[in-house]
Amino acid sequence: MTTSYKGSCLCGAVQFTVTGDFQSFFLCHCQHCQKDTGSAHAANLFSTSVTLNWDRGAEQVKVFNLPNSRHCKSFCRECGSALPTRQMDGQLLVVPAGSLDNSLSMRPNAHLFMASKADWDHDLESVTKLDGLPG
Repeated sequence: MTTSYKGSCLCGAVQFTVTGDFQSFFLCHCQHCQKDTGSAHAANLFSTSVTLNWDRGAEQVKVFNLPNSRHCKSFCRECGSALPTRQMDGQLLVVPAGSLDNSLSMRPNAHLFMASKADWDHDLESVTKLDGLPG
């Protein structure tokens, strides 16, 4: 049975389907990923064999290639949400894990670029956990 995942952006203008299996799931702490996510790391799925179909809003997808680097990001022109992108001359599909709408049973394989992780990204297990906004 072939695995299929649905995904979308925050505003719903872009919807997509990814069919197949991911080979890797990495949490990247490089400075480029920190900048483009605004967080401690990016959480991306990688595959050389899955297929991507833009179900709606393909014209809303913008691709940004950071000059003089291998860093690339696709996002919705309307809301800015991260979206799947083809890299390495189309050989590799990179899918932001948070862009998927259905559950993912795969767990991350590794943290990458730990030497450049954010200064505040340590001992986060001890930070207070809330189910919603602080009251």
